[in-house]
Amino acid sequence: MCIWPVIDPAATGSRIADLRRRAGLTVRDLQDIFGFRTPQAIYKWQRGDAIPTVDNLVVLAAAFHVTIEDIIVTTMDD
Repeated sequence: MCIWPVIDPAATGSRIADLRRRAGLTVRDLQDIFGFRTPQAIYKWQRGDAIPTVDNLVVLAAAFHVTIEDIIVTTMDD
């Protein structure tokens, strides 16, 4: 039997919200950084309704001054 790590969307979303606050950024600030017309994607990430793409994780990591691994929360799938 293999056990594989999987991304926990809710915990990752909570981590994104926490890192955003620690970086002193608002949702609007992130919206501007990404050039999004609306903040809906950011709210979806924070709620755990969606996971940012790899490209967006790179931008989040730079904005938060952390690594991608610091953003993603994984659990073991058995």
